[in-house]
Amino acid sequence: MADYQLIVIGAGPGGYTAALRAAKLGLHTAVIEDRECGGTCLNRGCVPTKALLHASQVWSDAHHCAGVCADGASLDLPALYRHKDEISQTLSSGIEGLFRSAKVTLLRGRARITAPGCVEITGQDAGTVTAEHILIATGSVPARPPIPGLELAMTSDELLKGTDRLYRSIVIMGGGVIGVEFATFYSDLGCEVTVIEGLDRLLPGMDRELGQNLAQLLKKQGVRVFANSMVQRVEQGKDGLTVHFTTRGKEDFVTGEAVLSAFGRSPNWKGLFADGLQPETDGRRIHTDENGQTSIPGIYAIGDVSSPVQLAHVAAAQGTACVERLAGRTPSVRLDLVPGCVYCRPEIASVGLTEADGKARDIPVKVGKCTLFANARTMIAGTGRSFMKVVAHAQTGVLLGAQLMCEHATDMIGQLSQAIANGMTARQLLAAMRPHPTFEEALGEALEELVAKLPE
Repeated sequence: MADYQLIVIGAGPGGYTAALRAAKLGLHTAVIEDRECGGTCLNRGCVPTKALLHASQVWSDAHHCAGVCADGASLDLPALYRHKDEISQTLSSGIEGLFRSAKVTLLRGRARITAPGCVEITGQDAGTVTAEHILIATGSVPARPPIPGLELAMTSDELLKGTDRLYRSIVIMGGGVIGVEFATFYSDLGCEVTVIEGLDRLLPGMDRELGQNLAQLLKKQGVRVFANSMVQRVEQGKDGLTVHFTTRGKEDFVTGEAVLSAFGRSPNWKGLFADGLQPETDGRRIHTDENGQTSIPGIYAIGDVSSPVQLAHVAAAQGTACVERLAGRTPSVRLDLVPGCVYCRPEIASVGLTEADGKARDIPVKVGKCTLFANARTMIAGTGRSFMKVVAHAQTGVLLGAQLMCEHATDMIGQLSQAIANGMTARQLLAAMRPHPTFEEALGEALEELVAKLPE
């Protein structure tokens, strides 16, 4: 008889959510983790980054808000990083408490799958444990492409460990979510920032207008942005680190006191399987079927280790769906509708289809858009160019997507995700009264423009 019905390897958002859901559904569950509970998101990613961004926004607002004089204000960077660590530690301890309450066994150490249903642990709780099912939720690590001199650059993991002083200048290689959030943080604090992105715009995985507008706003703040630029090498110079890159075939370079490698993240499963036990992969990610099962029966994988969409809430939803299927339940959350959030200034959030997606898939769509130039809350906040777009099927009016670039976009995207998940039309969503003065008022205007384009 197996020791457990389910063993989850990894206590990040996907792993701990899956374990707690499994326990609630009556499965005898254990979690194996060799670091802090909460994984990358809680300890080296989403949460600590947002703690830094909150502080940098307070600093920036204090220095740019009309009627506020912040002369004499000072920045205590070590205290800021301590506060960040305290938040992560508190939340991590909270997860351990949830495990205890749910009677989920937490095993400390590094896991190695030696056979289906069998896991060897090295470390504090060394030994061998067995289970009917194994769920891999080991997340990802910063990507390290083969660029000469890249070892001179920091990863986001290293940068989040903290420094005792603010860099005078920083070069960020990569204009995705990680890159633009750190660009926002350092720009807020007055650091000289350069962002180099290989594709034609920032945030290349999102609606084109979002990345283009963000680049304009960052440039107004003094950030240098180089798109369509490929990094060639990083070198140590007498004035700092020099990043050499090519832009449209022309060579260029920029020097900074520090360099951040923000080329995304790679699935983390090295050393997880014993010799002779290898799941099917694409060379990077572990392949899974519609139930989350790998090519090895009884072994499942969720989150960054198997999914091209590397988001904490995706991992959590996949983990929940996987254990619900194991317990004979129908998954409670749609896995095909993924909200994306970027905590730049102003915030960016999107869900569902863009107008370009509709055209690419031969889906007839109409788009309603509202710019927030005359929105009272936006004028008060002084956040610059902001907009909301909503996308609906051209014949039925059913909502298919939304793209927001405005204050509190990450908090507002949930209602649009809910509307799309439930097949609501633009007219139905427009029926709700929106309070004044709010940023959300603009959503009503965008919906009004959309409805005017739809058939009666």
